[in-house]
Amino acid sequence: MKRTTGTVAPLRRAGAAALLLLALAAIPARAALFDDDEARKRIADVNARLASVQKQLDDRITALESQLKSQGLVDLFNQVEQVKADIAKLRGQVEVLTFEVEQAQKRQKDLYVDLDTRLRKIEGGPGSPAAGDGAPGAAAAVAPAPPPIAAPANEQRAYDAALDQFKAGNYAGAIVNFTAFVKAYPKSALAPSAQYWTGNAQFAQKDFKGAMATQQKLVAAWPDSPKVPDALLNVATCQFELSDAAGSRRTLESVVAKYPQSDAAAKARQRLAAR
Repeated sequence: MKRTTGTVAPLRRAGAAALLLLALAAIPARAALFDDDEARKRIADVNARLASVQKQLDDRITALESQLKSQGLVDLFNQVEQVKADIAKLRGQVEVLTFEVEQAQKRQKDLYVDLDTRLRKIEGGPGSPAAGDGAPGAAAAVAPAPPPIAAPANEQRAYDAALDQFKAGNYAGAIVNFTAFVKAYPKSALAPSAQYWTGNAQFAQKDFKGAMATQQKLVAAWPDSPKVPDALLNVATCQFELSDAAGSRRTLESVVAKYPQSDAAAKARQRLAAR
């Protein structure tokens, strides 16, 4: 019995040692298994977060698209583009109209200058009859044209300088210089013309009241000047621009009655017929 007991004890100790060794060997495996599971869990968490963020982004994009459609921004953008195209088209039309207006103004200035030149050629001295005042037709046909107005050189230079400003479109400068001319040389043969061009420059600036007053002053100060019919025609135009149609008609009728042979009377008749 003792031998048996002695034999079993070592076996038991050997078995216990073997179990202990097996247990110790299993510890690293379990640790490795634990680490692998933890990593998988973390990856799963990251994937879940990514999926959540992606869903949030998708929801935001869907909301923005819905908002754009509900506000009609696409239609608004198309309308803005159409407006831009219309503006570009209108800008081109404005440029064409501006060119045409500039050409018309140039022709008007040339007409004024040509008229002034012709009137200066037929203007006589203080005792000569004014154009359209009823001089006999036969005598006018055979009589030589009166010589151009003889003005001192300094007066002529001052007058021409002011007229050049008018022709250049510098109406403000022309008004200042023509006014200064009339003030400095009130007895000059060129004074009525200077007064007339002052009124025309004011009219070009759309100062219709000022232009009318200037031309009326010409009629009062130089009633025998050949400029009077054209000054009255300008007065009628100013009255029309100031919505005084009745006054404009009376002035036109006065031009026709008092100066029937003048160019101004012919224009007055045309305007009366058109109204």
